[in-house]
Amino acid sequence: MTHPLRLLTRRAALGAALLTSLTGVIPAMTQPSTAQPASAQTPPDRDHPYVGLWVTADRYVRHELLPNGRYDEARGSRESAYRGRYEVRGTQIDYWDDTGFTADGVFVDDNTLHHGGMVFRRAK
Repeated sequence: MTHPLRLLTRRAALGAALLTSLTGVIPAMTQPSTAQPASAQTPPDRDHPYVGLWVTADRYVRHELLPNGRYDEARGSRESAYRGRYEVRGTQIDYWDDTGFTADGVFVDDNTLHHGGMVFRRAK
């Protein structure tokens, strides 16, 4: 089975080759997983109310929102299982994992985050 990123990269290369042959212009190529919204490049306020550690009830998943706009998620004994960037707009949070995976969530209140079918609470 072909990895989706490889397939996407092949399609981008074929599209670039076609564009070049039709127009004579060579387009700039970027990796799909590095595409980030401009606002994701600006870290949130260090005192933002959602910065900190969020955990599931059994503490199996531990999701830390860092003040520099990055997150680090641990699962069970696997520390840093997932890492990437995040952006908060109001109560909505969007994630861009370093591997290209994207996800979102919503803060129900100051102590509850719904993300990926899981309920997180702010760690004490």
